[in-house]
Amino acid sequence: MDYLEARALMERHLLDASMRKHSLASGAVLRALARRLGKDEEKWAVAGVLHDLDYEKAGKDGQMDKHGLLTVEMLEPYGLSEDVLDAIKAHNAENLGVERKTDLDLALTCGETVTGLVVATALVYPDKKLASVKPKSITKRMKQTAFARSVNRDHIRLCEKLDIPLSEFADLALNAMREISDDLGL
Repeated sequence: MDYLEARALMERHLLDASMRKHSLASGAVLRALARRLGKDEEKWAVAGVLHDLDYEKAGKDGQMDKHGLLTVEMLEPYGLSEDVLDAIKAHNAENLGVERKTDLDLALTCGETVTGLVVATALVYPDKKLASVKPKSITKRMKQTAFARSVNRDHIRLCEKLDIPLSEFADLALNAMREISDDLGL
């Protein structure tokens, strides 16, 4: 499955505009991480776009212990590689009792999580645009636990297990999301 097919599939399953934007942002960050790490950009972007495919069902029904597993079931007919499916499960490792083992597992978890912090940071700027945000503002807000309280800072810090310092990761994520700012409305 290529990125455009993954995006179309995501748009069929996720009706909420915020979830769609989160998925697109995650795909952009994962593509940038793959580029930085010398991995398959298309594959990683697909993982980012599809990782929350079941969220509206699992989240609305309070079934976070199934979030990721349902996505993998939904993706069975599409023949995605095992490492992508494992990473989709691993981004919800704590609820599923699985372990993050690969670079893709770590990247999907930190990459999809940082999108929430980047968006929250942009929204405190007067123009609410990614173009105004500085990477330092993102790292500063990492320390402010009351800011974007639901964003798991430990998940974001998994970037360091990929040998990417937090400041570099903030810059990478911000720039990746700026590239699709029109899609994100930011």
